[in-house]
Amino acid sequence: MKQHPPHESEEEKHNDKSKKVGNRYIKIKLFPFIMMLFAFVFVTALVTTLVTSLGADKQVKVSIPERKNFSKLYNVYDAIAKSYYQNPDSTTMINGAIKGMVASLNDPYSDYMSKKESGDFNQTISSSFEGVGAEIQEQDGNIMVVSPIKNSPAEKAGIKPRDVILSVDGESLKGKTATEATKKIRGEKGSKVTLTIQREGEDKPFDVVIVRAEIPIETVYKEMGEDKIAHVTISTFSENTSKEFLAAIKALENDGMKGLVVDLRGNPGGLLDQAVNIASLFLPNGATVVQEENRSNEKTTIKVNGTENDGYKVKVPTTMIVDGGSASASEILAAAAKESGNVKLVGTKSFGKGTVQTAKELDDGSTLKLTVAKWLTPDGEWINKKGMTPDKVISLPEYAKVIIPSASKTFKIGSFGNDVKAIEILLKALDYNVGKEDGLYDAETAYAVERFEQDNNLAATGVMTGKTTNKLIELTRKQLKEQDPQLKAAKELVKK
Repeated sequence: MKQHPPHESEEEKHNDKSKKVGNRYIKIKLFPFIMMLFAFVFVTALVTTLVTSLGADKQVKVSIPERKNFSKLYNVYDAIAKSYYQNPDSTTMINGAIKGMVASLNDPYSDYMSKKESGDFNQTISSSFEGVGAEIQEQDGNIMVVSPIKNSPAEKAGIKPRDVILSVDGESLKGKTATEATKKIRGEKGSKVTLTIQREGEDKPFDVVIVRAEIPIETVYKEMGEDKIAHVTISTFSENTSKEFLAAIKALENDGMKGLVVDLRGNPGGLLDQAVNIASLFLPNGATVVQEENRSNEKTTIKVNGTENDGYKVKVPTTMIVDGGSASASEILAAAAKESGNVKLVGTKSFGKGTVQTAKELDDGSTLKLTVAKWLTPDGEWINKKGMTPDKVISLPEYAKVIIPSASKTFKIGSFGNDVKAIEILLKALDYNVGKEDGLYDAETAYAVERFEQDNNLAATGVMTGKTTNKLIELTRKQLKEQDPQLKAAKELVKK
């Protein structure tokens, strides 16, 4: 907005002319005017000199921009505040406007969180929380599971990576952000929540009833058998994960570890620095862990620092396992180990999340989570939406992928559908003859169930429900753990 010099009214001019004044009065009136004129001439000359020396283009670039586009936003805000038939809450309107701006990026990983939502988000990184234990993201207007957390209620209920959660307790999640969906899914431990799931390859959505529990902060799990090949699982990358991992490795080393399998299956990611710290255990000093590329195509390389982990290195042969639930930081670790550390990968293609986010806390305690860069593997590959293909591709058996039937439902002769087919597949995996796996609960299915009940000291009813269903789930999980083909393949590579 242009500023005009001060001026006198016509009445003031007339009054001045009518005054009879001496020389002293004239000097007093004219001195400020002369000084203002001198200042104006000096400033004008200075600006002219600058424009001449810098050029007209430079003058435009250093001018203060007018954010005219915001006038529409202000006008809408004022119109609502003035004319809406109810008294609107200004904070809610402002938060809504910010959410709208972030949503317009069409980026599932960028989000705006209120102060309360921000607190809930921080819980998943730094402490335990109560819920079902699944990492989710918004994708194309839907809420999709990245991965269930290891040993969580979601994993035990059969939730899989890339499952789409259509509704929570009958309330649609269509168009909701991941933060909004998380608020609805979480709840007190011991309480039940019903998730309606759409799974790729299934004709119809189905309901999964989950009992919420406390999701602990422990992120590293270790075990080692007589073969002295250690199996260490990282469930997520929280603020203490690298310390947990280092402690586990040192303990296993003291117990005579001869080889190591790092299990990243179902790991949805987390804090980048934790993945970098763990990668440094397997890579030589100075090796590239990951590259970040901003929107100007400028790359920043993150390398192994020899002082990380007090210079400690893993000395035994190592392999890593990934699957469709391995995302973000777990992919960074796996890619770094493969390309900079010559570590072989086993399993199935990873999720494919190739972007980096930062979370900036605003003055009122709210948080802006924003995608700020791509991340690239040490060799410069961007795996976003593609994932990484392991060196040795090994799939889990069919029964590991079925929808787990609910123990609260009753299946008997005449029942039909996907739940019955899942029961048939699980029974067959335990060597019970069910005839055709056609989803029809017929006499053969009932007889197989009756035999299963007898073998496990259950009432022989031939009906699949309650304790019989829970026992079936328990035994197939136990068998999968014992026969795990991906883990066996990873161990074989270590031995070679």
